[in-house]
Amino acid sequence: MDYEAVIGLEVHIQIKTASKMFTRVATGYGQPENTLTDPVVLALPGTLPVLNKKALDAVIKTGLMLDCEIALVTRWDRKNYFYPDNPKNYQISQYDQPVCRHGGVEIELPGPSLAVMGEHKKIKLMRIHLEEDVGKLNHSFNDSLIDYNRAGTPLMEIVTEPMIRSAEEVFSFLTSLRQSLIYAGISDCDMEKGQMRCDANISIRPVGSTKLSTKVELKNLNSISYIRDGIVTEIKRQINVATSGGGIVQETRLYDGETGHSASMRSKEMARDYRYFPDPDLMPVVIDEAWKAKLAAELPELPLAKQTRFIEKLGLPYSAASVLIRDRALADFFEEIVKLGANPIAAANWVANDLLRDLSAAGQSLTESKVTATHIAGLVALVEQGTVSSSQAKEIFSEMTKSSEQAVAVADRKGLKQSSDTGQLEGWCATAIANDPKSANQVCIGNAKAINALKGAVMKLSAGKANPVLVDKILKKKLEI
Repeated sequence: MDYEAVIGLEVHIQIKTASKMFTRVATGYGQPENTLTDPVVLALPGTLPVLNKKALDAVIKTGLMLDCEIALVTRWDRKNYFYPDNPKNYQISQYDQPVCRHGGVEIELPGPSLAVMGEHKKIKLMRIHLEEDVGKLNHSFNDSLIDYNRAGTPLMEIVTEPMIRSAEEVFSFLTSLRQSLIYAGISDCDMEKGQMRCDANISIRPVGSTKLSTKVELKNLNSISYIRDGIVTEIKRQINVATSGGGIVQETRLYDGETGHSASMRSKEMARDYRYFPDPDLMPVVIDEAWKAKLAAELPELPLAKQTRFIEKLGLPYSAASVLIRDRALADFFEEIVKLGANPIAAANWVANDLLRDLSAAGQSLTESKVTATHIAGLVALVEQGTVSSSQAKEIFSEMTKSSEQAVAVADRKGLKQSSDTGQLEGWCATAIANDPKSANQVCIGNAKAINALKGAVMKLSAGKANPVLVDKILKKKLEI
């Protein structure tokens, strides 16, 4: 029997705010243990939560960005469970009235090559709700220690419909979601810092069946690659269990990305196990149209929409557009060059190929580069005008990365401008023909490729400064072809 996977994701995103969800204590990563706490975080008697509006703004913006239905009224609930990382023994979350419902994330699946766009599809969402993060348990051989620095950090949970069918779709979903949230400044989504975490609910069913089967939750997925690998492993495990006559147990399993194996952690809880009830210390929030309109005006163009515009409006090849949209600052940098009048395709090639290569080799970020949009726009103009050749442009670009001089200044200083003096070019062409009558004769009798030998001779006579376009025209005129 052939099986197919049915996958739903629960993605937890730490929202980028200065303070925590229900108190003014700062958020942060890498600080000394238990220094980002106060009586509210530690749930000391008599403390009361105060809502962080910036966190709620971020969830509403996410919902608008992903075409969700935004609730008119949203409420807060207590999710009860007893675990050392949860100082209150309950988590302030949302159950039946989340901020957002429905909507979806557009994804792009891998194409047959890096130069060809893959299939686009939309992964539907069930809900997006806001809650507070918990602390972190640090395990050693002898003991487990608790760090509450993370506790109380605003956390957004994005829950998909169980409509994902492969690990590749999961990888594409998380990549697309992460890019969009970074573009909008909602989160840095650094998985190594726990700013983006994902649990995957995985089941299998016979191909053609529409019935959902017993699901297994996979945890401890701390990189997008590990998530993909873990899902592949779990699908294989479930198929092996099913084909050998066994039954799938609803449970939570931990996946080890280093070994590629998973192990049972605990039986999977149901919603009723958390005994949700309305939080009596927090009032419901009304989200009106004016609030939504203000936040909608702050939203950026999403990465895949930007990619489509680059291809359809600016004529970029997919290979260049897909590279440029990976980072918003890089895409903005490219668009600044185009606004300065540069040819979009030429500008994209310089940014996606030469600039990124040099930044990578130097271990620099875009903000650290000496090359600005004006530098590249000037270089593109020199090439378009025929002032410098493509090889000369490469030399000029290399010099700009070191000296931060503008392209025309480098060309003047190093004598790299092409000669367009027709009198001088006429002389070089005449000399080349006289020195190589055999090639000249071959051109005259129809061997078009033979003209390349004459062009090479002219470039040698001119020390590489002859304008190749004008050289081609003059040679053809002299040889009457």
